[in-house]
Amino acid sequence: MKTDFPITEEPAIAVSGGYVQANIGVCALDGKYPNLAIMKICGYHESIGDAVSWYNGHLFADQYDKIYFSKIFSFTEMPQLPPNAVIGGTGIDFMNKLPEEIENATPSYTLFPDCNYHIGFSMKGCRFNCKFCCVPKKEGRPFVYNSIDEILINPNGGNRLMLLDNDFFGGDNWEGNLNRIIELKLKVCFVQGLNIRIITPDQASLLAKCNYQNSKFNQKYLTFAWDKFKDESIVMKGIEICNNAGIPTKHMQFFVLIGFDTTPDQDQHRVEMLRNLGAMPFVMPYNKDDKYQKAYTRYVNNRAVFKSVRWSEYEYNPNRVRRSIACT
Repeated sequence: MKTDFPITEEPAIAVSGGYVQANIGVCALDGKYPNLAIMKICGYHESIGDAVSWYNGHLFADQYDKIYFSKIFSFTEMPQLPPNAVIGGTGIDFMNKLPEEIENATPSYTLFPDCNYHIGFSMKGCRFNCKFCCVPKKEGRPFVYNSIDEILINPNGGNRLMLLDNDFFGGDNWEGNLNRIIELKLKVCFVQGLNIRIITPDQASLLAKCNYQNSKFNQKYLTFAWDKFKDESIVMKGIEICNNAGIPTKHMQFFVLIGFDTTPDQDQHRVEMLRNLGAMPFVMPYNKDDKYQKAYTRYVNNRAVFKSVRWSEYEYNPNRVRRSIACT
């Protein structure tokens, strides 16, 4: 089993007319959204005449000349892999990269016919060096990756655009990108979130003119983050800047990192302050095996429960009884 994405001489099978074609399998081991690495692998191999399909499991492993596995998260299960597997992704090694031939390939939506939006990066890299994040180590300082038009290649994407940028405002092209999004009347989802700690009035004003959306493109939403307890004052200032620009707090979702360098009281303080302001917190646990972090994540991220029950009334200790049960 190989642990990166090397380009080697393609194993081939002969077909009629003397044309040589390899049978390529791909598998995304985790992830919620269409896997851009898989899309580029698919695009590259399609461009050289290979057949690409989803991997059908061990019983059919011999059908493939090569099988690519992509793993985004380190905490998800690693299955047994066939001998002809090539595996990569941040879940294996965050310094792992696609080879240049594939990295520069045009993504293919062939294996994602139900994807009804365009997806990609306009920027890569990040200006910050948060200890809990691998992006600066993996991608370095911010750099321009694609124009908005270069991302709009999904035949079924319509006017919906999902940007994967980790630091959208990190480069000089943010203004041109927002103006292009506005000009094309795109619905845009900044799925990785924006940095509210350093947002400027000019950035917020232009952002307010965008048709920003959640990841389902059915609700007005902008995602930010409040990861560090000590950042309260600058987060509040960022919210004020956005409000003054015309972005209401009810349109804001906040990633809230818990369990990294904060106490439960500090976690709950941030969540309750966001609730009281009318924003929606979304908890991101640092240790998914920790009982408290698992329970608090489950509580906050279940919208119906979060809106109807306070944490002090929510059961995560098996010796306690849920309020909803006790009242029956």
